[in-house]
Amino acid sequence: MSEPTTTSPAATISPPVNPQQQQQQQQQPHHHRKSPHFSAASVGPTTSSSTSTPIEREYRKGNWTIQETLILITAKKLDEERRYKARSAPPDPTSTSTTKGELRWKWVENYCWSQGCLRSSNQCNDKWDNLLRDYKKVREYESNAQSKPDLPSYWNMEKQDRKLRNLPSNMALEVFQALNEVLQRKYSTQTTALRDPQTLSVSPSPAPLAARPLLPAPTTSAPAPSERSDSSGTEASEKDEETSDTKRKKHGKISSSIKRSASLLAKTLQNCEEKKEKRHREIMEMERKKLEIEEAHNEVNRQGMVNLVGAVANLSTAIQSLISYHHHPHHQPT
Repeated sequence: MSEPTTTSPAATISPPVNPQQQQQQQQQPHHHRKSPHFSAASVGPTTSSSTSTPIEREYRKGNWTIQETLILITAKKLDEERRYKARSAPPDPTSTSTTKGELRWKWVENYCWSQGCLRSSNQCNDKWDNLLRDYKKVREYESNAQSKPDLPSYWNMEKQDRKLRNLPSNMALEVFQALNEVLQRKYSTQTTALRDPQTLSVSPSPAPLAARPLLPAPTTSAPAPSERSDSSGTEASEKDEETSDTKRKKHGKISSSIKRSASLLAKTLQNCEEKKEKRHREIMEMERKKLEIEEAHNEVNRQGMVNLVGAVANLSTAIQSLISYHHHPHHQPT
């Protein structure tokens, strides 16, 4: 009697992922490793010919390469185009914004996997937020560098110099250009959807904006559209701007408090110095008066001693005259 064989997960993995399997994976929560899913038919004794399981994805960890980053940017560009086309369709009342967001990043993950970028949806989401933040810093610095000749270009600086200026140290030029193209195209798509079709023919064309990634850095002629497209890219970028505004307000309050405290401290020190000088003058005046009193007292004592010596001398002369008179009574005392 032969024993029934249980198929191992490695033996039952199907090569490509069909649409039904992708839908099953999209309903799973986002994490860096998905456990293999076995259907009810695969539980218990079965054969390898009657069992099929979805592919278990082994997500790559570590730093992103430039090729992986470019694949992610391409996936986001295609996802924006796909979502823009889906907006013209009637909305589905059964779907929620959370489900749409999860499916969107799942779609990005599937595209990345089809291009050889083995990253999860959470990794793609985090990397995209970091890219937007770094892109904004580099774009603002390049705009300032064009108006100030003493500032070197970001692309001519070493990594250490970039870190000293609080700039991303490893932003590649091709990544910056690809991001610039995606964000400019996204803004032009949004503005085109809001315009009236009759005024579309006379409105300025967004083609020059899409051609800007050919330059090392965007020009300062239209920073406002890029600013709005960047801030509306993801919720994380909006939170980043709100956080920076809050930090600026806090820094302003702290600087004003420091100024007030410094002014109050300076006034207090000045008052202390004035009081110390006044007290010193009063002490010197008291010492001067004390010396005058001592000099007057010494003068009185000296004059008294002179008078006393004179009186003693007169008394001695009188005594001598008296003695001389007693010894010589016939002589008149002088």
